[in-house]
Amino acid sequence: MNAHPSYANASLYVGDLHPEVTETQLFEIFKQTGPVASIRVCRDAVTRRSLGYAYVNYHNVQDAERALDLLNYKDIKGRPCRIMWSQRDPALRRSNIGNIFIKNLHKSIDNKALYDTFATFGNILSCKVCTDEAGNSKGFGFIHYDTQEAADKAAALVSGKLLNGKKCFVGPFIPKKDRSDKDEAGSKWTNIYVKYLDKAVDDEKLSKMFEPFGKITSAVIMRDDKGESKGFGFINFEENDQAQKAIDALNGKEIDGKQLYVGRAQKKGERERELKDVFLKVQRERMSKYQGVNLYVKNLDDSIDDEKLRTEFASVGTITSAKVMTDDKKNSKGFGFVCFSTPEEATKAVTEFNGKLIAGKPIYVALAQRKDQRRAQLEAQYAQRASGIRMQQQAQAQGMAGNPIYSTGGPIFYPPARGTGFVYPQMVPRGRFPQQPRGVPQYGMPGFMVPPPGTAPQRGMPKGRGGPKGGRGGNVGGPVQGYPMGIKYNANVRNQQVPVPPVPLGDPNASVVPPETDRRQQIGEQIYPLIEAYLRTSNQEDLTGKITGMFLESIDQPELLQLLDSQEALTKKVQEALEVLAAHAAESKKQTE
Repeated sequence: MNAHPSYANASLYVGDLHPEVTETQLFEIFKQTGPVASIRVCRDAVTRRSLGYAYVNYHNVQDAERALDLLNYKDIKGRPCRIMWSQRDPALRRSNIGNIFIKNLHKSIDNKALYDTFATFGNILSCKVCTDEAGNSKGFGFIHYDTQEAADKAAALVSGKLLNGKKCFVGPFIPKKDRSDKDEAGSKWTNIYVKYLDKAVDDEKLSKMFEPFGKITSAVIMRDDKGESKGFGFINFEENDQAQKAIDALNGKEIDGKQLYVGRAQKKGERERELKDVFLKVQRERMSKYQGVNLYVKNLDDSIDDEKLRTEFASVGTITSAKVMTDDKKNSKGFGFVCFSTPEEATKAVTEFNGKLIAGKPIYVALAQRKDQRRAQLEAQYAQRASGIRMQQQAQAQGMAGNPIYSTGGPIFYPPARGTGFVYPQMVPRGRFPQQPRGVPQYGMPGFMVPPPGTAPQRGMPKGRGGPKGGRGGNVGGPVQGYPMGIKYNANVRNQQVPVPPVPLGDPNASVVPPETDRRQQIGEQIYPLIEAYLRTSNQEDLTGKITGMFLESIDQPELLQLLDSQEALTKKVQEALEVLAAHAAESKKQTE
């Protein structure tokens, strides 16, 4: 039996399931060993597709043990399932105690064969042979024992032995984060990589080519699915110095009309790190070379090509390169880059050309930035804007006590709650204002809507009952036009806050935007439904107002107009905003933790 003291919950993990396996099918299979309490196939939260594993809960441990012994690796819809005890505490899995790694396995060895081979050394919690998408073995696997003693015993007795005619290696499993590649000079590597081989070179010819440098343990040419040579292969020597001699002698040598490359065989992760280091080095050199001289130009007309872009900017100074970015069909993407010879010329170009009309469109010109720099700038702008909103809310809350309106002993006017019909001074798309019945008094004086403390007076406000007939605006103690009855206005008190009401909501065409920001407000009202339509596809339309506010706060008016004309540009900007919001949320969560 495979019982373990820590698994008294009678819960089994069933993995490697076909995506079409359902709870009903599993119930019919597992009820044979005893009464089943519940079965759950784990599915994706969005698509509801099976994740390939399930949990089966029995009423008692004995039935679960029987299912583990009798049904493990049973074929379900053409796939052998893999059953083990459910480990609710992940600490056992993460500790790597009792976990071993096996490689150089024969292709015929599957999960069951590997389990049967290693079950004699101790109680196995998990056993798996790694396979590709087609279900073929990759030649290595993992076994997890309940004790480290059993794992050590299996590694000592099986490592180096033949399994189905192949000598296997068994050793302790090392997590990827703890692995480190040895330094080339200090390691005893023996495996080398050769490429640019002629298609006619096979394993035998490759071995003969490298035989003069030492004893070869293996030589193989890599081939595709049709059995044709890919033009590269691997040679393994017995000694490190033999492999080094082969590299020194054959690297760069011409054989069969091709110049060979011969070098130390590297792991994929090591190659990726080297390539990344090279790329970053080239990128840093390029950025330092073009720092302050490379300009980013957008909102270009489709008729502008490289030559026209160079001609437009040629009057400023010497241009080293001018490029309009295009798509796969050679159509302009509406932006490009212009590089000058000196920073002074680039600065002059920004000053003269930013906002200039070219082919009937106002262009935007600025120093070119890397993507990470732009993202950091947007994050800083968003954080600053969020901080400003919080400070404004705090100031409004504190103004309740210090505001003379609330401390004069006269009538108290409470600020309206959100959702009651009051329009706060922020961007709200046209046609989305909550409607109020005509003639209904709002918050105190009839015909008035009292704004929150600190709201600046607006033009075009309706007259109150204490209008011009009640006295002139400059008289101390007399009512002022638009000032609620019962609250005296003192002209000698400086910076006095006057609760002037906004435009009533009866007329949907009434303007609630100050004249100086009316144009930007109109753009926001037009772009809001476009952003909402895009976000609705991913169920994120609740972020529409926040992203629209970010655009109006941080993007120039010419670019906003471009977003209205180009769905591609709008999609790109919305995606960037979503990334910024996600990064800000993660940073805030990290700080709170």
